[in-house]
Amino acid sequence: MRDTVSLPLRDRDQAAHLLADRLDAWRGRNPLVLAIPRGAVPMGRIVADRLGGQLDVVLVRKIASAIDPELAVGAVDEHGHRELAPWFHRARTGMAWVEQQTAEQLAVMRQRRAAYGPAAPVAGRCVIVIDDGLATGATMAAALRALRAQQPERLIAAVPVASRDALDLIASLCDETVCLAVPDDFVAVSRHYELFPQVDDAAAIALLRGQASATPGPYPAPSSG
Repeated sequence: MRDTVSLPLRDRDQAAHLLADRLDAWRGRNPLVLAIPRGAVPMGRIVADRLGGQLDVVLVRKIASAIDPELAVGAVDEHGHRELAPWFHRARTGMAWVEQQTAEQLAVMRQRRAAYGPAAPVAGRCVIVIDDGLATGATMAAALRALRAQQPERLIAAVPVASRDALDLIASLCDETVCLAVPDDFVAVSRHYELFPQVDDAAAIALLRGQASATPGPYPAPSSG
């Protein structure tokens, strides 16, 4: 499902409340909301609380190109399954760099899993995967592939903003996509928010443990564009 709202969004909190509105059919049905850390964890808390669901994380890390740390040429999940863009070598990125980045990102995910706690069971549940936006879609694609192997009843990808190429990439990997806006001039996720602060591990852990609350809502929706 693709809706259109005016950009930029105010912040992740507003985006999360708008996504929760679109996902209201799952309210009271105990969906498992999986946020891609760290930026999407506050969003996941809001969506899970609004829907009466459970919050956890799905650990996936992007593999950056060798020449631009903001450009993802692939992603790897915590089990070591890797997703590379077919054009990754055109970003002056060789396999030696990819292997190095893979090892570094796996180490980060091992630390985070130890801090965040064991993964929630996925099989037989409606699983909603939340991220704050999709540029290439590689990270979400890796997450969806890893989760599909665990046999959820329904697998939904929910994002506030995405490029058309990213949505095309993930379309066959989930049962439903929910996206608020698909700008033609997509450059970077952060460009489509007025406020886009970093989220640290302490804040993410507090949200996952229920020691911090969702921001009250709902926000009024931006006008259609």
